[in-house]
Amino acid sequence: MASIYFTEEHELFRQSVRQFIETEVIPRANEWEEKQQIDKAIWKRMGDLGFLGINFPEEYGGTNADFFHSVVLLEEVARCTMGGFAAAHGVHQYMATAHLLKAGSAELKKKYLPKAISGEAWGSLAISEPNAGSDVAAIKTSAVRVGDEYIINGSKTFITNGYYGDFVTLACKTAPEQGMSGISLIMVDQGIAGFKTNKLKKLGWHSSDTAELFFDNVRVPASNLIGEENKGFYYIMESFQLERLVAGIGGVAGAQSCLELTLKYISEREAFGRPIKKFQVLRHKLVDLVAETEAIRQLVYHTAWLFSKSEMAVKECSMIKLMATELGKKVADECLQCFGGYGYMEEYTIARMYRDARVGTIVGGTSEIMKEILAKIVIDDVQYKSAYSKPKEESQKSEVSKQPPTTNNSNSLNNPNNNNQKSNKMEKASEIIKSLPQRFKADKAAGVNTRFHFEIEGETGGHFTAIVVDGVCTVEDGLHGEPKCVVRAKAVDYEDVELGRTNPQMAVMMGKIKISNLGEMMGFVNYFTRLTEK
Repeated sequence: MASIYFTEEHELFRQSVRQFIETEVIPRANEWEEKQQIDKAIWKRMGDLGFLGINFPEEYGGTNADFFHSVVLLEEVARCTMGGFAAAHGVHQYMATAHLLKAGSAELKKKYLPKAISGEAWGSLAISEPNAGSDVAAIKTSAVRVGDEYIINGSKTFITNGYYGDFVTLACKTAPEQGMSGISLIMVDQGIAGFKTNKLKKLGWHSSDTAELFFDNVRVPASNLIGEENKGFYYIMESFQLERLVAGIGGVAGAQSCLELTLKYISEREAFGRPIKKFQVLRHKLVDLVAETEAIRQLVYHTAWLFSKSEMAVKECSMIKLMATELGKKVADECLQCFGGYGYMEEYTIARMYRDARVGTIVGGTSEIMKEILAKIVIDDVQYKSAYSKPKEESQKSEVSKQPPTTNNSNSLNNPNNNNQKSNKMEKASEIIKSLPQRFKADKAAGVNTRFHFEIEGETGGHFTAIVVDGVCTVEDGLHGEPKCVVRAKAVDYEDVELGRTNPQMAVMMGKIKISNLGEMMGFVNYFTRLTEK
């Protein structure tokens, strides 16, 4: 069938992945489920076939294919009838190594990516803790810098690939007093002194391993830090969109596979002298499920297209995580009903698919969390004011006194005796950006060379180029030269962030402020005095 998303090249790739899954994975499903362990040789086989590097640069052994190759791969892997196998693969390729690719040093990438892409080394992402699941900011695992090492203490739980894996992308507190702004990501190798694991028993996903991780004075080189220290929370928040997109793709593909299995069964099974597919109650139930699956599939494809265009698409990713995983649970339940008593027997594949579908609405952000994210976007206009803004009455007082919220007078660029003029000027996005040279911390930016484009919509906005060259900052009207980072926003949203009315990290996460290079921006903001500093 013709598609606006998939080309002939994608479909040829689909055929090769499907053949691999049908001939080399599905025949081993019962064995791996019973052993509760996937044969590591299959990962090496996937590496040899080029399936583990499709979204990675060629210099590390990848093929740097477009994102719809990933969509194809994830859909076909989901046909394996083992949620555990699909989860183990998804975590390794799209979570454990994703942070490394986007923010890791050249040294770390050379050390880990080639082996990850070849299937020689397998990875996990360790964020959740016994008392911190959805609330990432509440993690307690610590990493203290001592000389050229970090000393890690704490524990993690529900970690896919955490028992049989080879390395862990670990979230930990490097500055506990800073809350969510004190989290870092560090690469940790399995098997080093003080690092122990415990395999957990699960309701489903039997083929994959899920583990508790324990760190007792574990020492790792400081060079194992991914990106900048204390920026881990923001890396994680941004990566959640890919994680939820992966879950959405798998949820729909799993539902489709479940439906295909059931349609085959009702064509073969007879009752009252005829195939049960002739009974209207089953026919209508199944076509409802087919229609719902197709509708959500199209939303998944649209979201994948947005992602391929570098849009964060927080709303769409949250929608498909919610809808696709709830669909997977619903379809598995309804399809099992079509099998009658046989559906409850372990020898029937539908029983495994039923068990495996249940966790989809929990992992990667529960359905309840997805609904709250969407409620804040749709109902609260994505401002998060109830948690991060000043009370309304305090904002009104600030407006009456014509002082920008939380802004100290000493930070104004105007005459220190003219507070009214100072406040009016500094409330405009254009003037805030033009004030960058006066707020520039030259001592913090020695040797720094960067260029930013600001594309701010609205009456108080405009297009500007901010340039830092050897400790000197200038701002020019218009967009000039090749930027290292592009910032796009509506003027009101940009002003709310700069003036302290909206939390900047949440504004970025929810798509109000769009930043093309988050790592570059994190360094950039440190070179300037903030308007909200006292």
